[in-house]
Amino acid sequence: MGCGSCGTSKDGAPSGCQSHGNCSSGGCNRMNVHDWLANLPFSDPESNCKIVEVSFNNGSRKDYFKNTTVHYYQKGDMIAVEGVGGFDVGMVNLTGELVRLQLKKNNIDEKSPDLKKVLRRATEQDIEKMMESKAREAQMLIRSRAIARHLRLDLKMAEVEIQADGRKATYFYIADDRVDFRELIKLYAGEFKVKVEMRQIGARQEAGKVGGIGSCGRELCCSTWLTDFKSVNTNAARYQNLSINQTKLSGQCGRLKCCLNYELDTYMDALQFFPNDADSLEVAKGRAFLVKKDIFKNLMWYTLPDSNKQYPLTIDTVKKIKAQNKQGIRPEELETAEVITGKPKEVEPEYADLVGQISLKSLEKTTRKRRDKERNQQGRGPQQQRPQQVGGNKPNQDRPQQNAGGNRGPQQQRPQQGGGNRGPQQGGNRPHNGRPQQGGQQNKP
Repeated sequence: MGCGSCGTSKDGAPSGCQSHGNCSSGGCNRMNVHDWLANLPFSDPESNCKIVEVSFNNGSRKDYFKNTTVHYYQKGDMIAVEGVGGFDVGMVNLTGELVRLQLKKNNIDEKSPDLKKVLRRATEQDIEKMMESKAREAQMLIRSRAIARHLRLDLKMAEVEIQADGRKATYFYIADDRVDFRELIKLYAGEFKVKVEMRQIGARQEAGKVGGIGSCGRELCCSTWLTDFKSVNTNAARYQNLSINQTKLSGQCGRLKCCLNYELDTYMDALQFFPNDADSLEVAKGRAFLVKKDIFKNLMWYTLPDSNKQYPLTIDTVKKIKAQNKQGIRPEELETAEVITGKPKEVEPEYADLVGQISLKSLEKTTRKRRDKERNQQGRGPQQQRPQQVGGNKPNQDRPQQNAGGNRGPQQQRPQQGGGNRGPQQGGNRPHNGRPQQGGQQNKP
């Protein structure tokens, strides 16, 4: 899989590519650029563009340098370029005729003497020096915030970028008003032993440097491919029939979302066919007011003052009614258009009225039966089978017998009379009316 910063594979990456091995964690957070003019033949090779576009800090900053050497650099090469009082190391991001188009877009003269030069291809010593300098950025950012808080300056330090040779540091800060940071620069220069450059950025640029996931579920546009930040106002939402909700229309930077401008041109082109002076129509029932415009179905929705129902009208119908109103004619009603949707109509299910058909007693009885059944299956219920003796005789109860004058339980058996011996029943004879039998005859007291 190709790296998003240098376009080379992870295994064959140059030793200076910081993004390799960290692509999944946001290292390659810039969209890869395809040079679609690279293979075009040129009749005059000398007319080829000698300017190269170099990206720094994983693509968060890009600059243009003049290639005065005899070497030809390709996309992904690590090169050393002129810096402030030293050198800097970056990655070639774009070459050839596309660079010339980018220079024209950014109003940069190709023959300008202010363009810095490419020094050489980056060596291992240059890359090691750059890695050492980049390792200091996190601690410098923490310390710089503490110093600014100690001076009670109304600014927010967003990022610190150190030059590859460690001689210069660029501090990106956010502030609402002008800040006098002359004393701050002196403290930074004495603390970190570098040349200090303060650069103010906006909230959108800060969101691009921090990164994140938007409400659409994708990575933020400002941290992937968007480099030019255009102003966004609430009119872009009104033209697209969006509700003016500041919470939903704002991005993570606190400003209006940049994506509100993506489809604005399409809406503006489609709205040219809609009449501009049709905010209200006069009919016999009263004045109908415009609610919204549907550019996909070419419909205009109106509502009457006596109801909340919305009536869809075609563009031709609106122009017709508007022409009648200019002549003083009020039509009887609005000629609504039939709106056809591909979504199937939902059928409401029918519900049966079971009130009074189910009693609580029946529910309790069903619950009790289910509980008894579960207990019987587990062998702990009241209907547990008792062991039987050989011959079918039932054993005596283990409960002790009471005296003659005592009360006997409903299931207590009296012993048979046979020589005064008391014991279990013989011959399988069962007692009748709670008294034992002998020889098939009832004994009387």
